[in-house]
Amino acid sequence: MAPTAPAPHRLDPLLRPASLAVVGATPRPGSVGKGLLDQMALGGFRGPLYAINPRYEEIAGQRCYPDFAALPETPEHVIFAVSDSRLEPLFDAALAAGVKAMTLFNPLSDEAGGEGLRHRIQAKAKEAGVLICGANGMGFYNFHHGVFACGFPTRSDHRPGGVAFITHAGGTFGAMIDGEARLDYSIAVSAGQELTTDMADYMDFALSDPATRVIGLFMESARRPEAFCAALERAERQNVPVVALKVGRSALSARLSESHTGALVGRDEAYQAIFARYGVHRVDDLTELAFTLIAFSQTAPLGPGGLATIHDSGGERELLADLAEEEGVPLANLGPETKTELARHLGPGLPPINPLDAWGGGDDFSTTFPACLEAMAKDQDSAVVALVANRTAGGSHYVEHPESVRRALTHAGKPCFLVSNHQGSGFDQVAIDLTREGVPTLDGTRPFLRAVKHLFARRDRGRPEVVPVAPNAQTALWQAKLAAADEALGEHESLSLLEAFGVPCVAREIVEDETELVAAYGRLGPSVVLKSAQPGLLHKSDAGGVVLGIHSLEQALADYHDLSARLGPACLMAKQADSVVAELIFGLLRDESFGPLVVVGAGGLHAEVLKDRAFAIPPVSPEAAAGLIAQLKFFPLLDGARGRPKADVPALAQAFADFSQLAAALADALDSLDVNPVLALSKGCLAVDALALPRKRS
Repeated sequence: MAPTAPAPHRLDPLLRPASLAVVGATPRPGSVGKGLLDQMALGGFRGPLYAINPRYEEIAGQRCYPDFAALPETPEHVIFAVSDSRLEPLFDAALAAGVKAMTLFNPLSDEAGGEGLRHRIQAKAKEAGVLICGANGMGFYNFHHGVFACGFPTRSDHRPGGVAFITHAGGTFGAMIDGEARLDYSIAVSAGQELTTDMADYMDFALSDPATRVIGLFMESARRPEAFCAALERAERQNVPVVALKVGRSALSARLSESHTGALVGRDEAYQAIFARYGVHRVDDLTELAFTLIAFSQTAPLGPGGLATIHDSGGERELLADLAEEEGVPLANLGPETKTELARHLGPGLPPINPLDAWGGGDDFSTTFPACLEAMAKDQDSAVVALVANRTAGGSHYVEHPESVRRALTHAGKPCFLVSNHQGSGFDQVAIDLTREGVPTLDGTRPFLRAVKHLFARRDRGRPEVVPVAPNAQTALWQAKLAAADEALGEHESLSLLEAFGVPCVAREIVEDETELVAAYGRLGPSVVLKSAQPGLLHKSDAGGVVLGIHSLEQALADYHDLSARLGPACLMAKQADSVVAELIFGLLRDESFGPLVVVGAGGLHAEVLKDRAFAIPPVSPEAAAGLIAQLKFFPLLDGARGRPKADVPALAQAFADFSQLAAALADALDSLDVNPVLALSKGCLAVDALALPRKRS
């Protein structure tokens, strides 16, 4: 059956053009102008292809034209193979001719092209409505339509596939396209400076093509956050996995990105929250990116159960068990019938368990391995099966192993992998052929497990819950208060803000003399906390403005005299909580690109030391809040680790969900809101300190 034709898309003139011209075409070997003509021939581009260069009448038997006016038609797409110093007049001529799309490899540097070159090119293109791939990129490939718009040599064994790859890094473009033959692409785009079209546009184009099975991203920034989120939402709606390698997590990486493509990378926590919202599979390096794309593009969706593996080494079986636990990859629990079948084929001393060491003496492994692998693949609790074995002399797989996994794939109809613990196989023809047959053939135990982990995450993720902003009668009141505030709200008023949205807060009162203190102690004692409440004093602990563990009125009076003498008469007295299990932090912060984010993490003194946090886009449901809390590394302390009392996690989750409602309702009125600590109690929870910073108005 012929593949379904892609739907028309506004980027067709750019990525699926009817006709092309190469400005700067040349017969000179090694040049970009020659490389483009060779690439188009390799890709088999079926439309008219024109060479433009006034120095030549013909190139390799193909007519060469002096300029646009001499062409028999206006090409839909023009690729420039000229330097920055020569670009602008030729660019202007293309605009005048009515060209709809262009590809620019040029860095657009002021030194070579004149001051403001990049700005002028971008402004002219936007005014004319012209689509540009680049500048400062490597071009693009559309493998289904034979458009090889890249001026550099590529491998000759490409075949159209289902992976769409979009990258901000030209080097990564080459590494993924030419350094890995197990991936078959639909399109691959080196986005560069994204003068008129960006990653969101390319994703939308890929999603309009039924051939696209998975989208891979190497990204520095989302230039248009709303459009980027819309593309992710469409991918989720169409059930197309998105795998992202996002750089810019470190301060140095963020600075380097700005100099590379001019992109502001944004707060990494915002991207993490966005990825969580839309089910994006975030990876840490190029190997994990490649393997995860292979896994998604060459395997069927997972059924129930875990991973079942067979090995030729007991020690490496143990290595996989260790790494699977570290990576959070579930292992299959084999049923009794499977174990009985395995025992029939295993040698002495080899238990029928998963992971399975089936080597023994190795004398009959050519029959033992396929039989055992097939039995494990048929087990109801195996969602993925893999033969994990070392390579033999010369870096090849044992000739029997490919047939074993083919047999398992045929009989079980579930994802099967052939994995080597070490050595590369990106150009091993057996590995390439097996991968294309639907048996990804990978190298390295941990990278394999990480790829499989993404398959499980995809299977186990529920549909995203859209949580509405709940109506609150006090929203307008607090919007007005925050708009009128010239500085951060004090602790008492910040806690009152939290209470207005349902977040439980500690009982407290402001006192400004001894009489008020005595009355407040009568209502809040016997155990209280006393804090300075002088306006403008934001870091009370650093100034010695906090006294804990006050258990008598006499002590309260003495501590009040000290605080008022040093810092001023205004103090806050709060009831001291008991049955405290742990301290957390709730936070609201604003990202320049994506808007408000909420964060929950380890609080108190551990907040800045541990930096154990989870982020989300507000608002979130109590169930989603509980999931975020469960992600924290210190969650075992909340869950009764080593005999400790358990915290009331449902109460914490409800409080954080209420906090996220506040964040969503007052998103335009707050720059930040820190609640630290939030006391996790054995029953309930309490916010005991908070600082709200109103949004500054320009």
